[in-house]
Amino acid sequence: MSLNFTKICLKCSLIAIFLLLLQPAQSQADWSAVDNFLQTKQKELGKDFVLAIWKKGDTVVYKKETGQFNSKTQAPVSYVSQLFTSALVLKLVDEGLVTMDDKVSTYIPEFGRYAKNYITLRTCLSHTTGVSQPEKFMNKGNRWKPNSSLEEEVNIYARKEIRRNPTEDFWYGNMGMNTAGRVLEVASKKRFDVLIKQKLFTPLTMRRTSFTTPDGSPVEPSASAVTTVDDYMKFIAMLLNNGSYGGKQILSEESVDLLRQVVARKDIMKFRPDVMKPFDYALGAWVLEEKDNKAGVIACPGWEGAFTVINWEKGYGFIIVPKEKLDNEKTELYLQLNDLISDTF
Repeated sequence: MSLNFTKICLKCSLIAIFLLLLQPAQSQADWSAVDNFLQTKQKELGKDFVLAIWKKGDTVVYKKETGQFNSKTQAPVSYVSQLFTSALVLKLVDEGLVTMDDKVSTYIPEFGRYAKNYITLRTCLSHTTGVSQPEKFMNKGNRWKPNSSLEEEVNIYARKEIRRNPTEDFWYGNMGMNTAGRVLEVASKKRFDVLIKQKLFTPLTMRRTSFTTPDGSPVEPSASAVTTVDDYMKFIAMLLNNGSYGGKQILSEESVDLLRQVVARKDIMKFRPDVMKPFDYALGAWVLEEKDNKAGVIACPGWEGAFTVINWEKGYGFIIVPKEKLDNEKTELYLQLNDLISDTF
């Protein structure tokens, strides 16, 4: 009797364990729609790309690697760099080195010499300086003259014509982010690429992420970052976790909130990519969804292939990166991909 009872208990225990093991597999998301989309759009996306999706809770829930490219391969991400630069500014705001309303001319006297004392770090990061710049923003290689520096190039910005008063219109481009990067160089007395490695990439253990250019051309805070998908997942995790990563507070919760604030509305936008016309702008990224002036979902296109989304509402983020720069930007395609990912969650 006792032996039979023991056998029955053992069988029940085994069944219970089996059901517990089966439950997570059954509850996992069905990524077949994403798989089908990537397969159907393979020609447009190129043969070598990586897509990875991070779910809040420090988990990679989906990864797709194609061709001669994987999540450890370093690649340029172009204008996705702007989200890094915005985060670095906020990191130094946390540390008390600068404030968002610091005048650029305090650090770069050239702006004062050309009657641009009114420009602040805030207007730089929000592309609302009012300073004239060309109707062109694509980072088709280094546009700067050989052997120049970030300092020299930003001083050229200071001499450009004033188009509008600050905050009156939005003009997407390189100027604001590069100017903000130069302000941080002066304030910290460190090169931008060294500073961002020390303050952001090293604490996040992003060992293969850098703004240092391999050919020695000027570092461009708006566009010269290279990273890996594995590294970038750590950045996404930090933002989804309200600035915390690996038990450390990398950015304050207040700074993450500030990063998500809407800073430019569609009605003041004079120049931006056509595909982003439906969206407002936060600090370094476009606002796909918002509530009470705060982004619930942001997107940052690299314009030559890379694209990232961070969704606080559903607790996920993803980045897709091609090995090589694409001839034409694929933002509309990536927005469709985001819809599929969001529906899967």
